[in-house]
Amino acid sequence: MASLSNPARHILLTGQPGVGKTTLVHKACESLSKSGKKLQGFYTEEVRSGKERIGFDVVTLDGTRGPLARVGDEDISSGGRKYTVGKYTVKLHSFEQTALPTLINKASGVPCIFVIDEIGKMEMFSQSFIKAVKNVLDSQKTTVLATIPVPKGRPIPFVEEVRARKDAVVFTVTKENRNGILEDILSAVNESIMKYET
Repeated sequence: MASLSNPARHILLTGQPGVGKTTLVHKACESLSKSGKKLQGFYTEEVRSGKERIGFDVVTLDGTRGPLARVGDEDISSGGRKYTVGKYTVKLHSFEQTALPTLINKASGVPCIFVIDEIGKMEMFSQSFIKAVKNVLDSQKTTVLATIPVPKGRPIPFVEEVRARKDAVVFTVTKENRNGILEDILSAVNESIMKYET
């Protein structure tokens, strides 16, 4: 974890499902965009039918949407494998088609904030996604604002690798702090970007 004297390059939000991590990412993106920062990436959004959650979509910051997972859908990959997490079938091809282009720096040399919501169990089926996230984390003049799940059951090796990075700071979002933590997150992002602008 980065120290105060050495600001973090990457800002990670973690917390229990439904606590409000994606909402905070939205608010942070809105504030950063207004201040003229360059952002690209994606977030995940619940898909509901009435009161029932039937899946998740990937939505890019420029508004492109694609299915990430659906309840009970058949989605066999070209290799004949079905990817599932609990009751959800992961739409691997759709996820990669929508999310991966957002993880390529379109303006090399310009400081960029990459938004990745989230680096989690469903996304781990994609080796291309893991490679793209590694590239972004290790690239010059990049700051990552990402969400990661809390450790539960068997740890996800790549998630734990990201969590343990020395150039990252982790904010744990709770129902008690979620309304007041935004300014701390924005400060951490802005401090990271300032390193590239000086």
